[in-house]
Amino acid sequence: MNAQVKGAASFEIPEGRTVTVAKTAGFCFGVERAVNQVYEQIKAVKEGKAEGPIYTYGPIIHNEEVVRDLEEKGVTVLDTEEDLKALPEGKGTVIIRSHGVSRHIYDILKERGIRIADATCPFVKKIHRIVDEHAAAGDAVVIIGSPFHPEVEGIRGWGNTYTTVIENEAEAQNYVVPEGKKLCVVSQTTFNYNKFKDLVEILSKKRYDNTVLNILNILNTICNATEERQREAKNIAGEVDTMLVVGGRHSSNTQKLFEICKKECENTYYIQTPVDLDSEMFQCSSYVGITAGASTPNKIIEEVQEHVRIKF
Repeated sequence: MNAQVKGAASFEIPEGRTVTVAKTAGFCFGVERAVNQVYEQIKAVKEGKAEGPIYTYGPIIHNEEVVRDLEEKGVTVLDTEEDLKALPEGKGTVIIRSHGVSRHIYDILKERGIRIADATCPFVKKIHRIVDEHAAAGDAVVIIGSPFHPEVEGIRGWGNTYTTVIENEAEAQNYVVPEGKKLCVVSQTTFNYNKFKDLVEILSKKRYDNTVLNILNILNTICNATEERQREAKNIAGEVDTMLVVGGRHSSNTQKLFEICKKECENTYYIQTPVDLDSEMFQCSSYVGITAGASTPNKIIEEVQEHVRIKF
């Protein structure tokens, strides 16, 4: 019998195989809050308590199954600023997704008199306030994260001309603080915690003044749920023969989970739904681990678990 990972749910299935499902798998607080807010808007429109149509600026979360269900219920996804500017003035509701948006998106919607339902994750909102305050003070701001991720694009939109995104060691090594500027460093909430520490260390070794070093130490804005999810996934992957990472293809945090698990377990697979499962994944496998990104509904995790238990 393989050792069970503390906190995770483990159970035996026929033929002696053990499956462990990460306790932290599935919707995080911010994602669940955002998704619930959309369904509440749908209900309010249906009951005549709110005016439709309902839009989201970008997919509410990075999960194709959830987005498809919302579209079937009448929610339209708007992908660009041009889409926002083309909306009829004073009609409908635009829901800001959990990733958040830049300041000028709010300005566009207010100018057009369109109702805003803000589902930005509170942890992301906190970063917006931090960046806004430091930008207003004229400080330089470094955002550690993926430059084209919508959360990072939104955070950058609260900065100033001295705001920079750093994703890797080379960019950290090459970064030069603008002359005479103090530096504020924040992170994308779903960034790999160990990578964040490595990049902060590189920036710290540039021997900036003490004030900057204090700021570096304070502003680790990676969500605690992200750290816990990554830590648990790593622990489980280090114990199992096969590791399944469940989530949407465009989910940044799921991609990072896959990277972490792959380093611990070569037999790691990235799947979106049970349809992606294959019997070859489980050949000579007596211990299977399952984790999932923050945008993966519990229903899909349960379906994957059931398929592994019954069909493979």
